[in-house]
Amino acid sequence: MKRSVIITALVIAASSIAGWAALAQTSDAPPPGSLVQPAQVDIAVGQDLYVENCAACHGANLEGQSDWQSPGADGRLPAPPHDRTGHTWHHPDSVLFGYTQLGGTELLKQQGMEFDSGMPGFGDMLSDQEIWNILAYIKSTWPDREREVQAERSLAEQQ
Repeated sequence: MKRSVIITALVIAASSIAGWAALAQTSDAPPPGSLVQPAQVDIAVGQDLYVENCAACHGANLEGQSDWQSPGADGRLPAPPHDRTGHTWHHPDSVLFGYTQLGGTELLKQQGMEFDSGMPGFGDMLSDQEIWNILAYIKSTWPDREREVQAERSLAEQQ
């Protein structure tokens, strides 16, 4: 059972990456490369914003909810960890930003996919800079290897 859920989650993640890349090419989407973490971010502010907006679901220590790889009674996957044990670091900046700004269901809907995500959009509550600060904080907690892999994926998507 868990193997099929993991495979499903990986397919959804891969679809998210491919779909977001396709979305970035549409005429009403932001220009390519605009969904890249800005040079100026404030990790301390990002940590405070994470505590205020994200920790209730993703955990004070970025540990996520228990049994996060198996759907709950409502059919939704619980909030994943944002530490090295989760899959957050597998995604380029554009996916992380889009998922946070729009929410999982809306981002995937814009890509032509139906997915009932528990992740709400924060674009109406947080500025783009605040979202980038949160993402910078999360990334700052990862070991070097995970940060390097994620940075390479973000860079590859820009090319």
